[in-house]
Amino acid sequence: MDEQSPVSAEPAIGPVDPILLRSLREHVHERLRTIIVAGRFKEGERLQERDLAEMLGISVTPVKDALRMLEGEGLVRIEARRGVFVLFGPRRAYEMALARAAIEGLIAAIAARRITPEQKAEITCLLVEMERATADGILEEIVSLNERFHNAIGAVARCDYLQTRLDSQRMYDHARRIAVLGDAEERQAGYDEHSAIFEAIASHQPDLAESRMRAHILRSARNFLHHVFGTGLNEQDYLS
Repeated sequence: MDEQSPVSAEPAIGPVDPILLRSLREHVHERLRTIIVAGRFKEGERLQERDLAEMLGISVTPVKDALRMLEGEGLVRIEARRGVFVLFGPRRAYEMALARAAIEGLIAAIAARRITPEQKAEITCLLVEMERATADGILEEIVSLNERFHNAIGAVARCDYLQTRLDSQRMYDHARRIAVLGDAEERQAGYDEHSAIFEAIASHQPDLAESRMRAHILRSARNFLHHVFGTGLNEQDYLS
């Protein structure tokens, strides 16, 4: 009998599914953040770890880990022997929007001074995609393109330090967009404002770019407050 070469029993090497690279803690962290930002829990409400674990169908340990991460983001407060309390409410949400508006407004102003013809063409193409997605009403695509637009403005400005100041809010902003962009009027308003911001940047008008970016973020924040908390809190209310 002729000897045959043994068949290799080694498994083929291929890329790992990205979802497997994320830990359970990270999934729980993202889920709880989304729930809190969506207003599921009231500001000051005590969260029961066991109730959350039961709701999510998991053990308590990843819930504890996720809550510590949320504490670092300023969404909850953990008190020894007392428990976990929600910090997120209308005033906290508007304060975060004020900070973001100030930083992103400045980034837009700098972008208006630095944008190149090539970058104008790239963002113009992005706006075409945004217009189509806005008309189609595909929420996840709209949110993704929204984030790409703001990131593109940041890339034009090349302000690494200012961008790092926004990092702590990025996942909050994603959850906020998910909460409000399901509304067709908000989607259209957002697209129109993005177009106006780009128009100011492309025409090298830094003051106008800054004011439009700031107005866009604060108007969107007020809509979010109304949608989630039923309040019309504005900057004057916050400062009073």
